[in-house]
Amino acid sequence: MPDEKPKRTVDEIDLYIRARYPIIYLITWEEKRALDDLKDLAIKQGKTLHVWSASEGFITKLPDEANQKTKDPIAVLNYITASKETALFVLKDFHHYMNDPSAIRELRDVAEALRTSYKTLILLSPLIRLPIELEKDLTVVDYKLPDAAEMRKILDRMIKAVENNPRVKVNLDAESKERLVQSALGLTAVEAENAFSRVIVSKGRLSSEDIRDVLEEKRQIVRKSGLLEFYEVDEKFDHIGGLKPLKDWLLKRGKAFSEKARAYGLPEPRGALLVGVQGCGKSLTAKAVSSLWHLPLLKLDIGKLFAGIVGSSEENMRKAIQVAESLAPCILWLDEVEKGLSGLESSAVSDAGTASRVFGTFITWLQEKKTPVFVIATANDIDRLPPELMRKGRFDEIFFVDLPNSDERKEIFDIHIKGFGRDPSKFDLDKLGQLAIGFSGAEIKESVISAMYDGFAEGREFTLQDIANNINATVPISRTMSEQIKKLRSWAGVRARRANLPEPGGGLPEGDAGPTRYDFILGDGDGQKGETGATAG
Repeated sequence: MPDEKPKRTVDEIDLYIRARYPIIYLITWEEKRALDDLKDLAIKQGKTLHVWSASEGFITKLPDEANQKTKDPIAVLNYITASKETALFVLKDFHHYMNDPSAIRELRDVAEALRTSYKTLILLSPLIRLPIELEKDLTVVDYKLPDAAEMRKILDRMIKAVENNPRVKVNLDAESKERLVQSALGLTAVEAENAFSRVIVSKGRLSSEDIRDVLEEKRQIVRKSGLLEFYEVDEKFDHIGGLKPLKDWLLKRGKAFSEKARAYGLPEPRGALLVGVQGCGKSLTAKAVSSLWHLPLLKLDIGKLFAGIVGSSEENMRKAIQVAESLAPCILWLDEVEKGLSGLESSAVSDAGTASRVFGTFITWLQEKKTPVFVIATANDIDRLPPELMRKGRFDEIFFVDLPNSDERKEIFDIHIKGFGRDPSKFDLDKLGQLAIGFSGAEIKESVISAMYDGFAEGREFTLQDIANNINATVPISRTMSEQIKKLRSWAGVRARRANLPEPGGGLPEGDAGPTRYDFILGDGDGQKGETGATAG
């Protein structure tokens, strides 16, 4: 069964007003949109809407002209208490007065007076500052950002505005339109309008190809937060060599953020924990998924969240989560998560429990989050991973990323040789795959780069022999960390799903069983593919 459709913010406020809640604290940056909704709500309930700001006093006309332009917050609260009108009173940016003992006392008096009246006080602010004295008198409501239906209306309005303009081309079928709407979710109505307008003005068009430009608006939000990094993605999904089971799993979840998936009753995917050998594609996968799904990639460095002031670290984590949720649907990437969470066991002694509280905030959010934030966490060291992180419900799946098998090594060589502008068919990929037994994907890439340096230094094209020489000179991670890899494989055998296909013919990808030295001899004169041989020395 599909989940019950969440209430719109205006419906929630409507309920509170009819139930005579005296003071509503409405948190939003979208002042105009919120006021438009409150205006409609006042008309629906047959009430007058009065709006006040410290710069102008009451913007709307009052029956009592003497109080029209008052900018004194205490005088405003006194007027609201004494007013005989059936009305909604909206005070803008009243959080500035929440440290004033007189204002706090007056608000408590207002709350008492309004409980038996048909008046409601609404504090409209982008920030929440709630003195403990007012916790029982105020009801806090987060004004939700535009959902898909509202964002669709904004896009339709923009399309209608330019439909008769011969200089603007609109090329959006139903699927492209849905993708553009999804890319704009997480923006305020004004930010979305700005993003669509910028595309129209700069490119003279509106199409699914302009998703990257819409995401630029989200990048600005992340920059202003200072807690997350908006990661620029150049990697494509076909840049990942091997890992077919993991790629198939991700491909199936690519359309799960759409309205069609919600109508089907499908929940949004929660995330994946990628554990495995260093340099085997875990971080590359996080980047490539962002490109595949056309979703912004946010990188969270947990170490940056820790601050010197007690309580700041927990607040930083909450703010980082709020920013990620405001940009949903998006991908939140935690690279080498075990390093950021180190010291949890000694947290009570070393930092008065700060690390434990920050971690607790994070895993509680992982378990209970309702917003479409897909979390990809990568880890190399299982010994430093808190067991709570791997509990069912935190992630959809835990994958073990092993060293590439022989077919995957050939595919990785093909990707990197092609990526550097050369023709892979001129290289004996079968031989290269055999030579690089026990090599990670990163080590394979480095062998190609080093071969290019060798060729460039001598003023020629690099050859198969150059790659072989660099393979010979490298001690792969499978040898330097053979014990850790064996331990990882043993752990993953019963705790994780394999991200790699089995070695052709069965078994695990080769590790420390590979030769210790290759003597590689070319058999023809072209310096590339030809008669070759390799022996263990």
